[in-house]
Amino acid sequence: MINREDFMWLIMALFSAFFAGVTAILAKCGIKKTDSDVATALRTVVVLLFSWIMLSIVGSGGTITQISGKSFVFLVLSGLSTGASWICYFKALSAGDVNKVVPIDKSSTILSVLMAIFLLGETEHLAVKLGGTVLLALGVFLMIEQKETDGAKGNGIWMPYAVASAVFAALTAILAKIGISGVESNLGTAVRTGVVLVMAWLIVLLKGKLGQVREIDRRELLYISLSGLATGVSWLCYYYAIQNGVVSVVVPIDKLSILVTVVFSYIVFKEKLSKKAAVGLTFMVLGTLIMAIWA
Repeated sequence: MINREDFMWLIMALFSAFFAGVTAILAKCGIKKTDSDVATALRTVVVLLFSWIMLSIVGSGGTITQISGKSFVFLVLSGLSTGASWICYFKALSAGDVNKVVPIDKSSTILSVLMAIFLLGETEHLAVKLGGTVLLALGVFLMIEQKETDGAKGNGIWMPYAVASAVFAALTAILAKIGISGVESNLGTAVRTGVVLVMAWLIVLLKGKLGQVREIDRRELLYISLSGLATGVSWLCYYYAIQNGVVSVVVPIDKLSILVTVVFSYIVFKEKLSKKAAVGLTFMVLGTLIMAIWA
C-alpha cells in the first residue's frame, strides 16, 4: 500500500502522465504540414532549454563532472533510445490516428515492467505486477482494433513505427534507471536531452531536411514549441519518479497519459473510441491502478 515516503514520487508520476498526454495532442497539431523529423529536432531544442533552466534553478549543473563513467554511458544510451523512440513515434503520429498510435506506444509499459522484474530484480508483489501487466496487454490489444477515422491514412505505414517507438521507450526507462543512480534527476534529464538533440539534428541534416526549418508554418511552430515545453515538464517529473520510486510502478502510472490523450483527441480531432476500444482503455486503466496501489 502507499505510504508517506511514496507520496512525492507518485504525485510526480501523475504529473508526468498528464503532461505526456498533452504532448501527443500538441505534437499532432504541429505536424500536419511539418516533417516529423524536423518537428522532433525543434521540439528537442525547447526541451533542452527548459531542462537546463530547471537545472540552473536547482543549482546542480556544477555536479556534471562528478557523474561516474557508468552512469554517463547509460544516460547516453538512454538518450539514444529516447531519440529513436521519438522519431518513430512522431512518424507514426503523422501517418495515423492519435487513438491508434498512442495505445501501441503505451504497450512499452508491458516491456518496461517485464524488464524491471527480470533485469532490475523488482520482484516485490510479483503476482500483482504480472496481473496488472496482463490487463494492460488486453487493453492494448483491444484498443488497436479500431477502424480508421476519415482523416487517417489507411496504408498502415504508422504501425511499424508505433511498435518501434514502444520498444525503444521501454529500453529508455530501464537504461535511465541505471544511469541516474547517484545522479540528480534534473541533471540526468539535461544530459539525456543533449544526446537526443544531437541525434535528432543529425538525422535532419543527413536526410537533407535542414532547409525545411525556414519554411515551417508559424502556427505549427507554436504547437511544436508548446509540445516541447510539455515534454520537458513531463520528463522532469518522470525521471524524478524513476529515480526515487519503483520502475515497474512509475512506468504504468506515466502511461495513464493515454486518458488525457483520448479526451483531447476527441475534443480536438473528433477521434471517437469504439466500444471495443473503450473496454480496452478500461482494462489499461485498471491494470495501471492495480500496480500503482498494491504493487
